[in-house]
Amino acid sequence: MEQLVKFVQDEFIEKKDFPKFSAGDTITVFYEIKEGEKSRTQFFRGVVLQLRGTGLTKTFTIRKMSGGIGVERIFPINLPAIQKIEINKQGAVRRKRIFYFRELTGKKARIKEARRK
Repeated sequence: MEQLVKFVQDEFIEKKDFPKFSAGDTITVFYEIKEGEKSRTQFFRGVVLQLRGTGLTKTFTIRKMSGGIGVERIFPINLPAIQKIEINKQGAVRRKRIFYFRELTGKKARIKEARRK
């Protein structure tokens, strides 16, 4: 059964080529929103809390602060509405899932920038 699912995913679902990012990185996701007949591009910029899943079912969670309130959004990596992903800042964190980041406020909520090549 697993082989059949993998075959269908490989054959019929198109793969998009996005840059590699991980938890702690600040990214901007540009995605298309359709409102009736019109469509427009909107962006969501925030810190990646986690990457979950494998292959085409992979999802990632982004958190941003909007008016002093934390807003989280989960994006499937293979969502057809995603146009592009930009990496703004690469963060240095020790964990793959940084849920502790939700409780941090002020200066403690800053993530050090990674020294990557």
